[in-house]
Amino acid sequence: MVNGYESFDNTEMNFRKDALIQERVGLVSSHMYKQYLDFQNATINTVNIFNEIIDDLKVTSESLKKSFASRGVPLQNNVKVDYDTQKSVVTINILWHTISFTTRCNFEPQLLYRENQQPILCGRIMAIKGNYNDIMRGIDDKDKSMEILLDNEIASLYVPAEKMQNCIFKIRNLSNRDFYLNSQDSAKEFVLKIIEIVCGSGTYHEEGSRKSFNI
Repeated sequence: MVNGYESFDNTEMNFRKDALIQERVGLVSSHMYKQYLDFQNATINTVNIFNEIIDDLKVTSESLKKSFASRGVPLQNNVKVDYDTQKSVVTINILWHTISFTTRCNFEPQLLYRENQQPILCGRIMAIKGNYNDIMRGIDDKDKSMEILLDNEIASLYVPAEKMQNCIFKIRNLSNRDFYLNSQDSAKEFVLKIIEIVCGSGTYHEEGSRKSFNI
């Protein structure tokens, strides 16, 4: 009888363990399923907005060409837009400036931290200074590629899973501030703001350390 009671106790204990495991696994799987759905929706919204960015860059490029031509600036191929066949990277050249936009930073569901607010799962479109293909040539490692992207980041547009929810615009030098853009206008506003940031500033001469001389 003793062995029978022990067997019953072990069965009861195993049943409770299995029930606890199922309950906690259920909570984890429900959470991850919600993230999975949000990630899918955010990805779709991000791709749609990125395609709009490509179109807006084309329009902006033509407008710049006309504006420069009216001022007698020789253009040749100094104002142009190029994008890859997958439409995940687009580059615009504006005279001596080169700006790239990319969605190649969305490796997995990722949350955007927001101070004093709940984090939100978003897709991300990065604007970087320079030509993406030149900057990333020979880089295959995910962590290294993200490090390089962040080093060259101008700003990012975060696209939420909910289509009608505002996109969040964060400028690298103002990383603690969130700017909200209507989803319908976010592509155009993002493009124009990035061009204003880059082309509205100046490039300084590089200087070495100044040394005193005895003449």
